[in-house]
Order: sequence, then C-alpha cells, then structure tokens
Amino acid sequence: MKLSVVTTLYKSKGFLEVFLEKMINAIDIIAVKEFELIFVNDGSPDDSVSYLLERKNEIPQIRIIDLSRNFGHHYAIQAGLNYATGEYVFLIDNDLETPPTVLVDYYNEIKKDTTLDVIYGFQEARKGNFIEKQAGNIFWVLINKLSDTKIPHNILTERLMTKQYVHELLRLQDANLFIGGMFYWVGFNQKGMPVKKTQRQGASTYTIKRRAELMLQAITSFSGKPLEWLFYIGISTSFFSFLFLVFLAFQKIIHQDEVQLGWTSIVAINVLILGIISTFLGLIGIYIFKIFKQVQGRPNVIIKKIYE
Repeated sequence: MKLSVVTTLYKSKGFLEVFLEKMINAIDIIAVKEFELIFVNDGSPDDSVSYLLERKNEIPQIRIIDLSRNFGHHYAIQAGLNYATGEYVFLIDNDLETPPTVLVDYYNEIKKDTTLDVIYGFQEARKGNFIEKQAGNIFWVLINKLSDTKIPHNILTERLMTKQYVHELLRLQDANLFIGGMFYWVGFNQKGMPVKKTQRQGASTYTIKRRAELMLQAITSFSGKPLEWLFYIGISTSFFSFLFLVFLAFQKIIHQDEVQLGWTSIVAINVLILGIISTFLGLIGIYIFKIFKQVQGRPNVIIKKIYE
C-alpha cells in the first residue's frame, strides 16, 4: 500500500523540522513502507523550499510543487491532491496545531471499518479566546443555515481519504473554491474523530480579513439562498411600502389639512429603499463575478516547478 501525505507551505520554515520528524515517525508506526510527502509551496516568502531541498537528500520521498505565486490555502490543497498517487491520501497542515500522529488513529479506524472512505478530524471545543470561539461558532451556523450541503461544525483540515474519494473530489471544477464544503458535497462514507488542537507558535496566517473572505466565499459558493432572500425581502418591502402609502392617502383624505406630508418622511423612505437596493445589487454583483470567474476557464493554480 502507498500513502500520500499532502501539505501546503506558507511561512512554514519554523515548523518543518519537527513536522518531518513526527510525520515519518507516524508512518513508521502504521508500518507503511511506500509513501510520498507532497509539499505545495503557496508562494511562501521564507526559505521553506530551500530547507526541504536540503532534507530531500536524506528523505527522497519529499516532493515539492512550487506554485508561481500565492493562490490561497484551498487552491494549494487542490494542487497537492492532484499529484497524490497513493491508495490513501493524508491531508494535514504542517503548523503542528494538529499533531501528525493523528494519522495513526485515522489509519487504524479506516482499516477497522473497510466501508469508510474518509476519516476527518473535528474540535469538540474550539481553541482561542472568547471572540475567536464565538466567531467560529457563528461561521458554522451560518454556513449550515445557508447551504444545502450540511457540514460538521469545527472541522479540521486533517483527514485520511481513499484514492476513489480523492478522484471524485477532483472532478469538481469549481473556480471559486470552498474545499470544506466540497469535502461533503461529494458524499461517500465519512466519519469524524475528535482531535485536540494545540496553540500555534507565532501568529496565524489566517487574518480577520482572510477569515471574512473565506466566509463570503463559502456562503456564495455553496448557496443560492441569499438570492432567494433578496426576492422575499424585496417583495416584503414593496408590500409594506404600498400599505404605508395607502395609510398616508387615507390620512390625507380624512384629516385633510391636519396631516402634513413633509419632505422628511419622503427622504427617509427614499434613503431606506436606496440602502436596500444598493445592498441587493452588491450581493447580486458578487454572484455575477463568480459566474464570470468560472466561465473564464483560468487554471486555479500555476505550477512553476515540480521537484520529484
């Protein structure tokens, strides 16, 4: 049996020595003799690639896919999965928040139940401060409320997958990637295992801005419900506006000069409607841009060089 380990590089130099040691130790424990370690360089600004090229002399199983620039974590994952040749593919982040030794538990579980196609990790309790925990909970609640594809809460990148599952996953030709949703859209028999993450050393590369972008990508890539909501909100706004106009007309007919229809109320209504229309157009514009990006047919990543 051959195992492929796929991970991405972005400011990863400080983690690689320990990661390689623990990863190879985990592979030794499960007694897999044939394996490959695929590292996808997602435009990392440090010398991660140089370090791995040095280590490749003693660990020939290292393969490096060097992208032409930073395309994003999910796109780099997709590139790595494309080059995985193992019967099983283990996807993991190398920042050591999740220990590479989880491979042992995943492997034992998937071997115990041959009907399983995927073993994935999830956090029973999110790490971080109160704000981080609540923001994470809101993210997963919103995704599942807005999407037809139900995604388990607090899932991790780390997962062990069969070759067939990875093959079907790669058949999805999305230009707007939210790989967390794609993992579950394809179906198959998947099982979650609780994993306790440790605190990352150094600042996370997922800034607040990038997390917000990921949330927008997730919602607009896996759900058309916001557009449905626009329709219903528009209908409701029109209905209540009509009732308000009828109310004002009756007030004027009954009380005549006692009722002054001032410009303040008119301006307020116009500003409210303008705000609603602007919001709707912005949301529709996001969907149109995603259609434009999809039909352009550009590759999701460009590979500069592969170090076999």
